[in-house]
Amino acid sequence: MFISSTHPRFSNSPCRTETTQSESSLSSEKVKDNIKDTVQEVLPAIKDVEAIRVNYDDKERSRILRKMDLRLLPFVSLLYLLSFLDRSNIGNARVAGMAEDLNLVGLKYNVAAAVFSIPYALVEVPSNIALKLFRPSIWIPSIMLAWGIIMTLMCLVNSYAGLIVARLFLGVAEAGLFPGITFYLSHWYPRRKFAMRIAIFFSAATIAVMLSKAHLVGSLHSGLRKWMASEAFMGGNGFSALKDLSAATVVVATLSYFFMYDYPETASFLTESERRHVVEMLKEDSRSLATGFDKKYIFQAMTDYKTYAQIGIHMGSAQAQLLTVPIFACGCCSTVVIGILSDKFNIRGPFIIGCALVSMVGYIVLYTTSTPGAGYVGCIIAAVGVFPTVPVDLAWIGGNVGGTLKRGVAIAMVIGMGNLGGLCSAFIYFDGPRFHHGHGTIMGWLGLSILLTCFMMYDYDRCNNVKEALCQSEGIDESHSDAFAELGDHSPLFRSAHTPHI
Repeated sequence: MFISSTHPRFSNSPCRTETTQSESSLSSEKVKDNIKDTVQEVLPAIKDVEAIRVNYDDKERSRILRKMDLRLLPFVSLLYLLSFLDRSNIGNARVAGMAEDLNLVGLKYNVAAAVFSIPYALVEVPSNIALKLFRPSIWIPSIMLAWGIIMTLMCLVNSYAGLIVARLFLGVAEAGLFPGITFYLSHWYPRRKFAMRIAIFFSAATIAVMLSKAHLVGSLHSGLRKWMASEAFMGGNGFSALKDLSAATVVVATLSYFFMYDYPETASFLTESERRHVVEMLKEDSRSLATGFDKKYIFQAMTDYKTYAQIGIHMGSAQAQLLTVPIFACGCCSTVVIGILSDKFNIRGPFIIGCALVSMVGYIVLYTTSTPGAGYVGCIIAAVGVFPTVPVDLAWIGGNVGGTLKRGVAIAMVIGMGNLGGLCSAFIYFDGPRFHHGHGTIMGWLGLSILLTCFMMYDYDRCNNVKEALCQSEGIDESHSDAFAELGDHSPLFRSAHTPHI
């Protein structure tokens, strides 16, 4: 007969109680051991599944980014190539006889070359605002079409005054392309993947310009002189020999209306799942900041001290490229390498400082030497150092400005005001063959760039630490992102891209 342990006869038995507690304790320990063993067995499997999932996500993201690269980067590089060719065709026209035809004596040619920079710098901000208001597939082809027509009609210029006016209009038309494409690409790529794309876009176009220049110079010296002597060319001004290149710009601009993609949300070359993936990736990267149009974002960009510090950094980099044209290849290779490394380690400032220091060494060599061989080495060092600073700085400002409109205005201000250096680029190299004034000016700008980069690294880290402390003390997390959407980079959830963990 089974006797329950709750039977009165046994329920109060000390021996039975002791036994029950002992059994209960043993049973509890056994359960704990079983749970521990199960966890130890399952945990590696869970980790393996997580690793597989993460690796799959990384591979999928890389595949989509490569797909975007193939569709976007060659096309925008072609646009920049045409812009660079049309902008610099005044030099080729001079070789073809423009200086004699228009009687460009003294500093007249220098003024004609430099005057382009005034509207080019001033119109970049309005152009990026227009890009935000209109679709990229409308605005960018339209400004291309405008400058292509201007360049084509420049063969009709027959006076110095006409050349100045034409160059001013060309500056207005071309102003929106470089900042516009930089702003455009920021709508497609997350901050950590931005520097390499800007570097590829910047360097690919520059390499193409270098090769095209070599071809143009050869053609001008061997064949165009004969063409200029022919009846079909008589009455031209040097731009007549180059009008076919401008016609190519008009053709490409017209085709761009049909072949340029606007934003990832509407990209037809991406599948529906790929579009969702890119949109979510960008939304996560931007911390759900505002994307609409509001004038307050324009004023935020114009009154933010960080924008002007980045302008100073960019001006130092842009100025330093004055002497590096013959060494495009070395500079472009270093641009791509530094862009890749900057994205890999997710840091910008240290690469700008390092490259500026390398470039300064090159200019010191140029300043102190009088032998051609040493001067050539100095040019290479200067190019290898200075070229990468431009795309890295643009990626830095693009990644540290929250909200699309403010980012577009800030990028345009950095590029536009930085390019004001073009006004003095035609005048500071006058004391050859040592060019001490020119080299000294460049070294001064590089030094300013280094100092401002150090300040911005400190300031971005300070802002990040303040925001981290605020979020911890107030319990602010990603669930509150909508409440701070209109604050842009002032949002406590927004982190500046400087330190590797961002």
